[in-house]
Amino acid sequence: MSQNKGVDVNIMGREFTVACSDEERPGLINAVNFLDKKMRDIRDSGKIIGVERIAIMAALNLSHELLNTKSGNVDVGDIKRRIIQMQDQIDNACGTKVLF
Repeated sequence: MSQNKGVDVNIMGREFTVACSDEERPGLINAVNFLDKKMRDIRDSGKIIGVERIAIMAALNLSHELLNTKSGNVDVGDIKRRIIQMQDQIDNACGTKVLF
């Protein structure tokens, strides 16, 4: 396992240094990009002003989504069907078919 290193990240124009290992770095970058997009979407809605309030609303929204997923309020079968349907549409558009 590699040592933790400081990784500089940017969320809504603000720089942060986060400690993580080399193995965790891709996941951290994905999380940063996801959070940054969520926060920018909230800001762009114009309903909430201030980075701190936007961060709290993003945290609440993400917590709500996570808890709903954990409590079983997500239809995994429906999500799988939708993914397969989207894959079929992509395959048709590209003229290819990938079999799993």
